[in-house]
Amino acid sequence: MGNYKEKLHKITTMIFDYDGVMSDGKVWVIDPETQLRNANVKDGYALHHAVKKGFRVAVISGGKGECIRQRMAFLGVKDVFLQVPYKRQCFENYLAEHGLQREQVLYMGDDIPDYELMKLAGVSACPADAAHEIREVADYVSHLNGGEGCVRDIVEQVMRSQNVWFDEAALHW
Repeated sequence: MGNYKEKLHKITTMIFDYDGVMSDGKVWVIDPETQLRNANVKDGYALHHAVKKGFRVAVISGGKGECIRQRMAFLGVKDVFLQVPYKRQCFENYLAEHGLQREQVLYMGDDIPDYELMKLAGVSACPADAAHEIREVADYVSHLNGGEGCVRDIVEQVMRSQNVWFDEAALHW
């Protein structure tokens, strides 16, 4: 595996699962069509800042719910793939469509459906409370749980490694 920090300077694209990564994994079901999820504002700031700085950000999730797409749109994230039953095909299509090499891609997931992508990405990361199998293959395990700042943790590391985290642009939403 090696030291993941040595690979962060190559990252141009960050792909995330949603439930259990950007949220704590809890879903409040109001009715069959309405599900509510929480979101961390610090994660949101980091994603918005990354998009402003030219990073490609995407979500690949097995979950459904327009609230995910709406949250990502608010942050400037346009590439959102929901109800993906088999994530590997979506991931490979996305890389091909954008001419990306695996070394350019960071993937953060938390559970078994993320396993293959964790092994395919140039850098893989997961929240502290990810499934055992995911923690075992991750290049980096955040000290923070899903929905509690783990996205901010890894996005900030990528951006700091490329000296684009804190500057004048960071001061403006």
